[in-house]
Amino acid sequence: MTVLEAQVPETVQEPIIALTPGAIRQVKRQQEKTGKVGYYLRLGVRGGGCSGLSYVIDMENEPDEFDLTWEVEGLKVVVDRKSALYLKESTLDYNIKNLMEGGFVFSNPQAVRSCGCGTSFTAK
Repeated sequence: MTVLEAQVPETVQEPIIALTPGAIRQVKRQQEKTGKVGYYLRLGVRGGGCSGLSYVIDMENEPDEFDLTWEVEGLKVVVDRKSALYLKESTLDYNIKNLMEGGFVFSNPQAVRSCGCGTSFTAK
């Protein structure tokens, strides 16, 4: 079965996107701060940005019928099947450069070019 064939939310054995310990900690902090403990971390892509595709990071209560889900260290993660094609084997990290800079950073082997701020990319 390909990523696009199934029609119901599917739990996958291997994560589509790896999350570093720093990213997991920060997501859990954000969930507590916003009252969304137990929500899914939604990762994905959408058209837009200076390089063609923009990364999506959000929280949502339930996955959709075409989503792939997995859990890591008690954190539920969801990605839609189309985004999975662009994000497979990626890593999400949380980086703090200094007191004024920092944030989530994707390392994406599917990207052939990224914008300077790292929020959008061009896929292979």
